[in-house]
Amino acid sequence: MARRFSAPYQSEPVSSLASWARNLAVFAVVAVVVSIIIVRFDFLEMKPALMAFFGGLAIAGLSILFGLAGFAAIWQNGSRGMARILLAFLIDALILAYPAYLALQYRKLPAIHDITTNPIDPPRFDALAPIRTGDGTNTAVYAGLYSAEQQRQFYPDIEPIELEIPADRAYAIARQLVTKRKWLVIDERAPQPPRRIGRIEAVARTPIMGFREDISIRVVPDGDDSRVDIRSASRYFESDLGSNAARVKKFIDDLNTAADADALKPVKKTPVAPPKAPAKTVKK
Repeated sequence: MARRFSAPYQSEPVSSLASWARNLAVFAVVAVVVSIIIVRFDFLEMKPALMAFFGGLAIAGLSILFGLAGFAAIWQNGSRGMARILLAFLIDALILAYPAYLALQYRKLPAIHDITTNPIDPPRFDALAPIRTGDGTNTAVYAGLYSAEQQRQFYPDIEPIELEIPADRAYAIARQLVTKRKWLVIDERAPQPPRRIGRIEAVARTPIMGFREDISIRVVPDGDDSRVDIRSASRYFESDLGSNAARVKKFIDDLNTAADADALKPVKKTPVAPPKAPAKTVKK
């Protein structure tokens, strides 16, 4: 019976719109993946790579339109191709889901790209400054009063980090956290109390596209304690979609946790050797 009912359906032609929807979805995947590879490995400049990426998203949108048109055609004339349309919709959803989420973040979050725990005296980019001078890059100079005000409004919990441990220990812990996160260290200088300030300059990358975001960490002695400031700034684009704030918040939490654990460690005392007994003089 199944063959008797399926035979007439199998004889129906496949909707060309359904085939176009599937083919466009596959092509969109290729375009998006290639553009991501181009950005991550610096095969081309940023603008052509982004054009390829947004072109892939546009093709995915076009695939959805062809799929809807194909669905209407199948409903009217009974042609085949529904499986191709569903496959196209699945691929398009996978491609467009994350960009759609980023678009929502763009509407919710402030259009700033430079986050720091100390807007009045932010850590500088010294070694990274020459890299932030190319076409389309954000400068090494702090973004200014507008950025500081937007940060205070949207991220009020980002503040300087006061630690009850010496500056050399604070620097060592901060350096360990940088290594754990696999940030690329460009320059580093350990503190030498009471005058010399510790600095770490590094580069982080966003998870998918691999956009570079520059980081500067400053460790300042404060008597027997220390103060740490961090700055994270996107190298490209006016809006970071919250990535720098998330990075700074996580670093602050991890640094405070590690510093508290370090402060609770018992101080190892060097054992004092007992005094040697005087040699006995044997009288003959």
